[in-house]
Amino acid sequence: MNQSKILIIAFLVLQTTLFSQEKKEVQKLDTIIIKSTRIDLPFKENSRTIDIITSKDIKNSAATNVADILQQVAGVDIRRRGTAGSQADLYIRGGGFDQTLLLIDGIKMDDSQTGHHTMNAALPIEVIERIEIIKGPAARVFGQNAFTGAINIVTKKRLENTVSANIETGSFGQLNGSVTVGKEFENSSIIAHVGALTSDGYRTNSDYNNYNYFLKGVFNKKKQAIEVLATFFDKKYGAENFYTTNPNWNEYEETQSSLFGVSTTFKTEKFKITPRVYWKRGQDIFLLKRDDPSFFRNLHITNKVGVETNASYTSNLGITGFGIDVSRVFISSNNLGKRNRTMANLFLEHRFKLANDKLDITPGVAVTYFSDFKFHAFPGLDIGYQISENLKAYGNLGVTYRIPTYTDLFYNSPSTIGNPNLEPEEAFAQEIGFKYNSGKFTTSVAVFNRNATNLIDFVRENTTDSKFTATNIAKVNTQGFEINTAYNFKINKFSQTLSFGYNFLEDDILEQNKDLSRYSLNTLKHQFITRFSSRLFKNVRQNIIYKHAERTIGTSYNVWDASVIVDFNKFSFTVTANNIFDADYIESGFVPMPPSNVLFGLRYNY
Repeated sequence: MNQSKILIIAFLVLQTTLFSQEKKEVQKLDTIIIKSTRIDLPFKENSRTIDIITSKDIKNSAATNVADILQQVAGVDIRRRGTAGSQADLYIRGGGFDQTLLLIDGIKMDDSQTGHHTMNAALPIEVIERIEIIKGPAARVFGQNAFTGAINIVTKKRLENTVSANIETGSFGQLNGSVTVGKEFENSSIIAHVGALTSDGYRTNSDYNNYNYFLKGVFNKKKQAIEVLATFFDKKYGAENFYTTNPNWNEYEETQSSLFGVSTTFKTEKFKITPRVYWKRGQDIFLLKRDDPSFFRNLHITNKVGVETNASYTSNLGITGFGIDVSRVFISSNNLGKRNRTMANLFLEHRFKLANDKLDITPGVAVTYFSDFKFHAFPGLDIGYQISENLKAYGNLGVTYRIPTYTDLFYNSPSTIGNPNLEPEEAFAQEIGFKYNSGKFTTSVAVFNRNATNLIDFVRENTTDSKFTATNIAKVNTQGFEINTAYNFKINKFSQTLSFGYNFLEDDILEQNKDLSRYSLNTLKHQFITRFSSRLFKNVRQNIIYKHAERTIGTSYNVWDASVIVDFNKFSFTVTANNIFDADYIESGFVPMPPSNVLFGLRYNY
């Protein structure tokens, strides 16, 4: 270990670490209105397992992207293939990367080509108000792809009249820069962001050039406010061994992801309705040999156009939530062909309050139609009981599903064969849990079970077969439990937070496909995450994060990350150290994660 690394570690440990969170922020958490449901409910009243990452949490983390932030949440498995979130797969509670839905301000960002591109739509952290993580089956609320959970990124509505600039540099030739502008007018407001993240790479063919653009406007605020959202992300990166083990091919990929949405909300005392139109576009270029495009090249372009309306009505019988979402998907691909799909989703749920408002019962159902998979109905039920002011018991159950992606159905390569005869995945999931929040001490415990049928995996007939074929696995049972807790206290009048989360998962996938599966292996069996967030001086915040992971195939690793944030009037200086003790580990496929590295940042706010 070189001298500079020793000095960094000593400095971080001496400062006694991470994620400073003021007590008043903890008290406000229960009043946050969860936007990822049809019925708007305060966080405290929700009868599901939901984690909230606030904008203050994000600021204190010194993370550069959403993937790194989600890595700090127990029950969420982000399998990265490098730094800066160039490509990362999203898993919740042992589900696959196609089974977790990402939303931007409630707009579903599912990708009909493949779930590998889900995180391409993740926003720059400077424009995020909070991240809502919903664990467990959510098909009756969101429809397609919310098989094991959903993550809703809520953007900021305003940034006052501010300009902030950020520049970062560090290991592997990393150079990141961004500018964020907020402007308030008499009857409107604008938020704009431009950012670039570049690196030479930490190993052969792992360089990247990523660019992101974000624009949000709120117009006609005095009468009928209209929100307009536009994003564009352009990524170019070396994809060494992302999909193969051949060291001589030098795989390469370029992706684009864009979103345009317009929405408004009409309100009366009892009725609320939010109509929205949106257009999502994705583009993916993949080269098996970076310097020889003629050897094997994929070009996929997908477009999704949709219109949806969500509404709620309050009466003496409770709150009724309902909505409809109709969309059309088009894909043009030299491998998958030209295809289209019409989707329609109808949602209905009602929340009853009984026993002096201590008991809440919310049944609901989603009815969906796909032009290539016809009609399906997916019911669910949430129940909660407020035992005391600070303690709540809850449970939920529901049927959830996922239709195959176009990659599952039609993709063909030297190692992969699609299957146009695939059936949709289905599961029946149950969960019970407790939540406690006294302000200083918070904890939640949940036990869950999922019985799935027709799960899709790429399998081969025998260990000598070089090709994997998309196949419906008969049945898979997944069960586990999750614990999250945090303690808030003060040292020298400054707030400190010590928290930890543990998630245990067990399934029987290995019993069916141990030597033949391509994707089902590598589930996180044990996941432990602890954070100590401290502020010992007025303008200095420190963070230390410890992550332990043990996967079902037996591999395990321990990773330490840390950061220091120093504020000087309008300037903030950050030092972020990742994988401090140089752990050797893999999160996805055949791609080793980066060794010990450091990133220095300077932010200016005007």
